[in-house]
Amino acid sequence: MTEEMIKVYGVSWCCDCHRAKKFFERNKINFDFINIDKDLAGEQYVLKVNRGMRSVPTILFPDGSILVEPSDSQLAQKFKLLTPS
Repeated sequence: MTEEMIKVYGVSWCCDCHRAKKFFERNKINFDFINIDKDLAGEQYVLKVNRGMRSVPTILFPDGSILVEPSDSQLAQKFKLLTPS
């Protein structure tokens, strides 16, 4: 049985995507990165949930909630961390 993973939809050249990935790595939070420049289904998902915009990172959590272009503070709040690390 595999646990549902956080899905980070982004692109390789986006500094906000790199920052979000580093946040997850620093806090030892597992995630899947979907590069929407290479994954058409991922791109279509991002366009759908962002009203036609390629807003990245778009982060889908196992509980069904979504954060779009979140700051480290917003991510820390989502995981109930005291301070963003």
